[in-house]
Amino acid sequence: MSEQSPRPRKPGKPYRRPQKDPVRFLAFEALRAVDERDAYANLVLPPLLRKAREKGDFDARDAALATELVYGTLRKQGTYDAIIASCVDRPLREVDPPVLDVLSLGVHQLLGTRIPTHAAVSASVELARVVLGDGRAKFVNAVLRKVAQDDLDTWIERVAPPYDDDPEDNLAIVHSHPRWVVSALWDSLGGGRAGIENLLEADNERPEVTLVARPGRSTTEELLREEAAVPGRWSPYAVRLSEGGEPGAVAAVKEGRAGVQDEGSQLVALALANAPLDGPDEKWLDGCAGPGGKAALLAAVAAERGAMLLASEKAPHRAGLVAKALAGNPGPYQVIAADGTRPPWRPGSFDRVLMDVPCTGLGALRRRPEARWRRRPEDLEGFAPLQRDLLRTALESVRVGGVVGYATCSPHLAETRAVVDDMLKQFPHTELIDARELLPGVLELGEGPDVQLWPHVHGTDAMYLALIRRTG
Repeated sequence: MSEQSPRPRKPGKPYRRPQKDPVRFLAFEALRAVDERDAYANLVLPPLLRKAREKGDFDARDAALATELVYGTLRKQGTYDAIIASCVDRPLREVDPPVLDVLSLGVHQLLGTRIPTHAAVSASVELARVVLGDGRAKFVNAVLRKVAQDDLDTWIERVAPPYDDDPEDNLAIVHSHPRWVVSALWDSLGGGRAGIENLLEADNERPEVTLVARPGRSTTEELLREEAAVPGRWSPYAVRLSEGGEPGAVAAVKEGRAGVQDEGSQLVALALANAPLDGPDEKWLDGCAGPGGKAALLAAVAAERGAMLLASEKAPHRAGLVAKALAGNPGPYQVIAADGTRPPWRPGSFDRVLMDVPCTGLGALRRRPEARWRRRPEDLEGFAPLQRDLLRTALESVRVGGVVGYATCSPHLAETRAVVDDMLKQFPHTELIDARELLPGVLELGEGPDVQLWPHVHGTDAMYLALIRRTG
């Protein structure tokens, strides 16, 4: 029996096999992994790009385009969903997720890049033929041709309610954040339209890569010799890589003498390390140490002062990451896998304790744009007991006269001041230290004594820090 044609052929129109575009196919693969496996793009994309380079399919420009397509589509997903919804004749939830991914990639090319309209449509339809088949490719073609009739501003004006009618819904669609996140961030900022718009815009910008020179192992002078390297803004150990800088190519990073660490994260660790103490300064604890960035910086600073760090992490695989980050530290340290709410150490054992607790991660939406669509308001209820239990452990673990640093990568008031206020009531023999004084040179730190960093103000993740001294 002869092999049948893959599609019935129309007279005079021979069937053409779809052509696989490696860049767009890779971007589609990454989006499917994010959707199907709840993966994070910053973990999925690098191995896909590495594999493509090894096969010879990609050069640097291809990798840059694929990265832009993935992150741009994820950041603007809320806006693009609203636009696509107005162009289809069914509820968006009834559109198959793979079809929606192809559509979103196409809409981003049309409205969020400089790719010519005809190229954006034809490339997306060709991708649809490869991954969805000819029938659904026609649907993709029809929708994208509707989208292509107007620019982004016109579409937003059409699909978003006027700001004066519904400010939160307007900002949610314009800036591609869930409405509840907009509301929560607005509350944390304390009101005002300019501030919330600047923050939401900053969340949708591609963050710079920031390195940390681990004391005693590397220096900023060494890192600044790298191509595209410029000094950090606030941390004395920070170096930023401008557009195109590749941290994996930096010798000190490959050797573990330096690391990739947001400047806000560095500032939190350094503020705790420099907080004034009464009495000895020999034993430090990082009670939620995974994946190890803050622990590595704390251990290096501790080594310079003759102190030792104990890094504790509940999840064994994350404890392994901590051990890798601390390997080669110039002074003594220990890494253990332990539950911070049921600690194996005795109360009052430490002079300094950092507790960077699990949270919603709303402060790192620049780096993990997909997280905004996964989180729900009810997640706060799940984190709240754990955050309080961990801060309770920290306050019990520090000696009288010692200092606890409570940190989160979230500006949500339920995860920051509400937790601290509750624990201060339970531990009357404590006092807040003005953390602002321990971030020298950092501007616009608010009324204190705690500190909230912001992407649009400080260029960092939205890290929160409260420093608490135990007085009795």
